Amino acid sequence: MTTPSETQSARLSLGFSCVGHSYAHLFAPIFYVVALSLEQDLSLSHGEVIALIVAGNVLYGVAAPLAGWLGDKWSSTGMMGLFFVGTGAGMVLTGMSSSPMMIALALAMTGLFSSIYHPVGIAWLVRHAVNRGTALGINGVFGGIGPGVAALSAGFLIDRFNWQVAFIAPGILLLITGGLFYWLIGRGAIVENRVDRKQDAPTTRRDMIRAFLVLAVTMLCTGLIYQATQAALPKVFSERLTDLTNDGVFGISVLVAVVYFFAGGVQILAGKLADKYPLKFVYMGAFMLQVPFLALAGSFSGASLMAVALIMVSVNTGALPAENSLVARYAPAQWRGLAFGLKFILAFGVSGFGVLMEGKLYDATGGFYWLFVVLACIAVVAATAGMLLPNEKPQSVEVAAE
Repeated sequence: MTTPSETQSARLSLGFSCVGHSYAHLFAPIFYVVALSLEQDLSLSHGEVIALIVAGNVLYGVAAPLAGWLGDKWSSTGMMGLFFVGTGAGMVLTGMSSSPMMIALALAMTGLFSSIYHPVGIAWLVRHAVNRGTALGINGVFGGIGPGVAALSAGFLIDRFNWQVAFIAPGILLLITGGLFYWLIGRGAIVENRVDRKQDAPTTRRDMIRAFLVLAVTMLCTGLIYQATQAALPKVFSERLTDLTNDGVFGISVLVAVVYFFAGGVQILAGKLADKYPLKFVYMGAFMLQVPFLALAGSFSGASLMAVALIMVSVNTGALPAENSLVARYAPAQWRGLAFGLKFILAFGVSGFGVLMEGKLYDATGGFYWLFVVLACIAVVAATAGMLLPNEKPQSVEVAAE
């Protein structure tokens, strides 16, 4: 039985995990809206501006295993505190930068500290959850809110002030959150808990290896599609939705925000599906649904493009509750943070080159048709690989109740 203090700590941990998920997805979407202004301010092409965030995106994934390992072996709460403070400081420094090199370095610092969240915060969430798919779906809503709020706030702050404030204001918010987090730790309201509330039945070593080999491919595909799409949306909306954006950065940011708010909400449904049906088929289905909508996005414009964008982004992020549940299912509990960290090397590290691919393809072709064709092909690869995942067996029991 859990004590009242353990219950309070679990609820606060889940709350900060969800809020942290929003914060972890702020800096990149803010930059992609800011990039529309930087093209003029720095006299650079779209591809050259987008390249400034590549190091930050790579570190966002590549540094994740170390963060996960430290969360497993040292302290989840200590690492989360570093996430809030370090990410906030990096965003403030980005807003204070005045040259391409300074911007790239500050974004790299932001990506480094932001890399802490997914391996540590998601493992933290899984440890406290009984219905993992639903909990991950709710957490995914906050992950969807992050890009939406980022795009919306960036457009508003750029129009009212300048692009620098678009980074500094949310950076200060993270620093304040970090201060509150440390205060609660000091009061003993948040404590470490290393025991899962839901215990999975043991899996065979063969199935574990097979699952992670397949997931290595599918997670890379998920990340490539997510990263390239996120970078492309502000620019493609500015070119193909001029009747809806009023030719302003804020109008573009509103449409981008709508896409990610909607996609975030869909994750609740996706999470419930992951709890109710075999993870393998929920996961494969998400990739199969992406293929036609990614292909259509290459040539659509106006309201039809907006409708397609809502669906393709929602289905891409909707795969995440099943994906994270699969990682939790096949990773040993004592190494779960490291396992999630390795996942995010692929999801946000190597696949961070999806951003570079987006910029290079746009500069080379002058449009987005071939980008979306390539992304549709990547979704086909992922759906095919997903067929090789092990079939699941009935498992898991709750070992503690509130």
